[in-house]
Amino acid sequence: MDTLPDALIWDILSRITRTEDRNSLSLACKRLLELENEQRLYLRVGCGLNPANKALNTLCNRFPNLMKVEIVYSGWMSKLGKQLDDQGLLALSNSCPSLADLTLSHCTFITDAGIGYLGSCSVLSSLKLIFTPRITGCGILSVVVGCKNLSALHLIRCLNISSAEWLEYLGKLEKIQYLVIKNCRAIGEGDLVKLGYSWRNLKILQFEVDANYRYMKLYDRIAIDRWQKQLIPCVNMKELSLINCIIMPGRGLACVLDKCNNLEKIHLDMCVGLRDTDIVGLSQSSRGLRSISLRVPSDFSVPLLISNRLTLTDESLKALAENCPTLESVRISFADGEFPSLSSFTLGGILYLIRSCPLRELSLDHVYSFSDDGMEALCSACCLESLELVRCQEISDEGLQLVAQFSRLSVLRLNKCLGVTDDGFKPLVGSNKLDLLVVEDCPQVSERGIHGVARNVSFKQDLSWMY
Repeated sequence: MDTLPDALIWDILSRITRTEDRNSLSLACKRLLELENEQRLYLRVGCGLNPANKALNTLCNRFPNLMKVEIVYSGWMSKLGKQLDDQGLLALSNSCPSLADLTLSHCTFITDAGIGYLGSCSVLSSLKLIFTPRITGCGILSVVVGCKNLSALHLIRCLNISSAEWLEYLGKLEKIQYLVIKNCRAIGEGDLVKLGYSWRNLKILQFEVDANYRYMKLYDRIAIDRWQKQLIPCVNMKELSLINCIIMPGRGLACVLDKCNNLEKIHLDMCVGLRDTDIVGLSQSSRGLRSISLRVPSDFSVPLLISNRLTLTDESLKALAENCPTLESVRISFADGEFPSLSSFTLGGILYLIRSCPLRELSLDHVYSFSDDGMEALCSACCLESLELVRCQEISDEGLQLVAQFSRLSVLRLNKCLGVTDDGFKPLVGSNKLDLLVVEDCPQVSERGIHGVARNVSFKQDLSWMY
């Protein structure tokens, strides 16, 4: 080993990916240990770090070139020892000059003072905080001010972080490209307008409101009317996900939907107030859209602040069909199966979309209008490779047997479909047509009845949902 050049040993080490193997190799000789220490770029620690501050400081000194660090305390209990605190983050920021990506998960001992030390990490470009309850907007502002290259920020269940000044400052830097905010109760839809001209650089935005917290509060229509308009075009936005959001015409996030000229993927889940005009505007501006997922709330879940009844109709599906020629993945779901939305899409609207777009993936959940006629129409969907049907109770064995005529289908998933039995799978037995069949909680289907239907079969039966 002593005669081998460093470059060759570095190449050997780069081919060993498992941490356990690299640790074992570093014990073989001192030279391998030194080179491994220099080459180690990633570190993940958590509950086993004890005493936390001292152990992390030792690791950072051992691996001086760390670029990515994950500190995860999920499942932590007091008997496991004290968590990493502010002094641990100080040691991390001082010992890792190359730190570019940091994740802090369930770090309940870290405060604004600790997170503020990260402001000295000049190359930090990605920060992910998951349930860090003692960190507020002041701490985030310290990071944003110090880390001028921050391009990715994830805030998940950070209950005490409000929008305050940090969101506005982040917008002025115009560097943020990936922004994920989920279940942060003090940050609302109307706050995102503070991003200003950074909307032009955003590539991925995921925003989720804590639904349980929202519906515990009485929302004031006057307060929502104060939301500002977002006028900056989102020219680089590729992926947009909005969950449990309020979509108000001309206000807040409603202004974003028709400004994403290069959007490829969108997920709208339980967005109250979403209307046909929003989907039409989206389809007209995002003609390169490749994937759309719609989960529509029932009329019974619309809060009192919405004066008009929720209206999503076939007009939305028609707009997508006519304006998005590359659409290949569609998921349509309706919430509250016992009370389906009175404004649900008709079978005709769904079929128009299927016939107009080169769909590769189709998922229908609680779509009661989809029947055997819809399955017959899918026979002409020449690009369809994956089909998922959840609680589509109008589908019978007659419709299921048509799957044998789907030219390219390789994946079929059925969940809680009452109308199908073992007889519906008979044409597929031994055909080797399907690569994967997943059947879950369909009461009239047995494990024996689907044997040999696909190369890989998964079966689960739990009928508690029926009672």
